[in-house]
Amino acid sequence: MESGPSGVNERTPDAHPRDVNTRRRYVIGATNFDAPAAEAALHVVSTPIGNLGDITVRALETLAGCELVACEDTRVTRVLMERYELSAQLVAYHEHNAAKVGPHLLAALEEGKAVAIVSDAGTPLLSDPGYRLVGAAVEAGHKVIPVPGASALLCTLVGAGLPSNTVLFAGFPPTKKAARQTRLEELCTVSATTVFYESPRRLSATLADMIQVHGDDHRACVARELTKRFETFKRGTLRELADFFKENPPKGEIVIVLAPSEPQQAEDADVEKMLKEALAEMPVSAAAAQVAKRTGRDRKTLYRQALALRKGDDD
Repeated sequence: MESGPSGVNERTPDAHPRDVNTRRRYVIGATNFDAPAAEAALHVVSTPIGNLGDITVRALETLAGCELVACEDTRVTRVLMERYELSAQLVAYHEHNAAKVGPHLLAALEEGKAVAIVSDAGTPLLSDPGYRLVGAAVEAGHKVIPVPGASALLCTLVGAGLPSNTVLFAGFPPTKKAARQTRLEELCTVSATTVFYESPRRLSATLADMIQVHGDDHRACVARELTKRFETFKRGTLRELADFFKENPPKGEIVIVLAPSEPQQAEDADVEKMLKEALAEMPVSAAAAQVAKRTGRDRKTLYRQALALRKGDDD
């Protein structure tokens, strides 16, 4: 999901052209399969998020048929390529070299070559720089072909046990506390199940901020190590999850799913009471956001009301 390190195999696509005698093939188990040449286009190929057996036959055929495979970290993608005996040329394309390598990939497309883009794991463009290349390819008039498959977002969503009819993918929360709280407050009134990616070392801090915005009893799910040996889904309230992971620091990639907000009808007197109770435990902005989530009322209006209440208490 995150970009690979810079300086890893920074070859441009034309540095080592694919051997014309190399067979377009892939191997599953002990069986060899021939693959046709892929269409001249940018193929956005989903790869496994952990278990290499989750690759699709179409993805294998596409990777075998392409001349270039752009990937975040060649070392990671080479593991997949070697597993299925794929021989296309790998080109490092990530956050740190996109401006340099992107034009070379576009030039390859202009020459009529078939180019694939993959991420280290899962579906490209979700929290990685692939969207820039796709956008540039579309602008240049090249065909873009998605090859669907594994996705940490969808895998977590179907295992979380939370509503999935309306979903918002919010990517990685900001790493700084103030910016993270602001972002959570912006999203707290959205009537959709919200999905975040997160680093294991920041999970506890993020859950604490979610509690401040959504309250202790808001339902959520934390998933880790998806499709791998130690895959885990932990479901419960935000307080239960925060307490658990405080005592059990997680390892591996993390996905957090928050249940949608459920606004409650409330009279003006009830809203003021909610604001006062929230102000006793949190800052004005967080209090307004929490009450907005609970009541469905306008957050900016509640923020002004909370400011007035806090000022009255200070006088």
